[in-house]
Formats: sequence, C-alpha cells, structure tokens
Amino acid sequence: MFFDPRYFIFMIPGILLMLLAQWKLRGTYGKYREVPNSRGVTGAQAAEAVMRRAGVYDVGIEAIPGELSDHFDPRAKVLRLSEPIYYGRSIASLAVAAHEAGHAVQQHVSYAPMTLRTGLVPVVNIGSNFGFLVLFGGLLLNSPTLAWAGVLLFGASTLFALVTLPVEYNASARARELLEQAGLVTRDEYGDVRSMLNAAAYTYVASFAASLLTLLYYVMLAAGVGRSRE
Repeated sequence: MFFDPRYFIFMIPGILLMLLAQWKLRGTYGKYREVPNSRGVTGAQAAEAVMRRAGVYDVGIEAIPGELSDHFDPRAKVLRLSEPIYYGRSIASLAVAAHEAGHAVQQHVSYAPMTLRTGLVPVVNIGSNFGFLVLFGGLLLNSPTLAWAGVLLFGASTLFALVTLPVEYNASARARELLEQAGLVTRDEYGDVRSMLNAAAYTYVASFAASLLTLLYYVMLAAGVGRSRE
C-alpha cells in the first residue's frame, strides 16, 4: 500500500493542475500588482465601496501579514486583507479586495452555496483529520465497513471543494458588477480585473480536481477490501 504505483497515477494529474494554477495566479498577480488602478483607491477602500454598494454595513476590514492570504471570516464578520492588498492601489489590490467583499455580500443575502459551505466546515475538519486513518484501519483489519466509513469522511472534503466553486465564481461575478456600479473600474480595466479573478478561480478548480482524484483512489482501495472478503 505504501508503494502503490496506482497512487501516483491518480495524484500526478492533480498535483500538476495545482502547480499550474498556482503558477498562473502568481504570474497574473505579479503582473497586475504593478499596474495602478485609474481611481487611485486602495484595496481597503475598494472593499468598503463594494460592500456599501450592496448594502453591507456590519463587516469590518483588517490588514494582516502575508501575501495572498486574503479571506473573509463569516463568523467574525471581518474581511482580512493582506497588507499589499489592503494598502495597495493596483489592479490586483482592487480585484482581490472586491472579491473578498463579494463573500461578505453573499453572507448578507444568504447565498445558499456559501451557507452550505460554512455548515460543512466542522464535518470537513473531522474528515480531513481522520478520514484516511479510518480508511487505513479498514485496510489493516480487512473491514469494508470501516474502509467505506473512511471514504465517506474524506468525501466531505471533496464535497466542500465542489461547493467552493460556485461560491468563488459568484463572489468574483459580484465583485466585477459592484466595482463597475461603484465607478471604480474603467472599461479597459474591467478586462484586467476579470483576468486577475479568473487566475484566482483556477486554483479552486485545481483543488477540487486533486481532491476528487484522491477520493477516487480511496474508493478503489475500499472496493478492493470488499472484494477480498468475497
């Protein structure tokens, strides 16, 4: 099991997709980080403008260390923007900050996929920590029930990655629309913002693909345990 060549058959495509997505994101971010936005607004100002445009007034904005560590905390109702995004006045800052603000808008309007994703977090934490251990126990004990329980636990992570796709794409769509409505992007900049957001979205597609391939590998292992008992 520890040297199962089938593992690499399943995993290599996912790893390559993730590396390609990260390379594209880094390249696109590096490009648009150097392009100032025509309105001269910071990422924090853009995020605030987007939220106000959508009627969101109860979400704070904080600067945090790091690069591309930006996220929305739905429980604390805080946008946490990395310092280059929070203080930056580039196209990249505009796009990333508006995207995270899009998540705050989703919470405000009770966007169903985001609500589902938030509800999955406790299950995903358990599954990601114990799914493989339970599956491994099933393989050692030759127990199909235990093996499939491990598959189901890990499957929560794959479901989470799947639900993340509409959440992220919808947040980007809201960001573009609200930036345009707020008058923060010109027609020429709109395409640049789209390129930046699309590059970020590819990372979520790659993550889902990698998780799905891992799940399929685990399904194959669990199915093998069942056959060995026939």
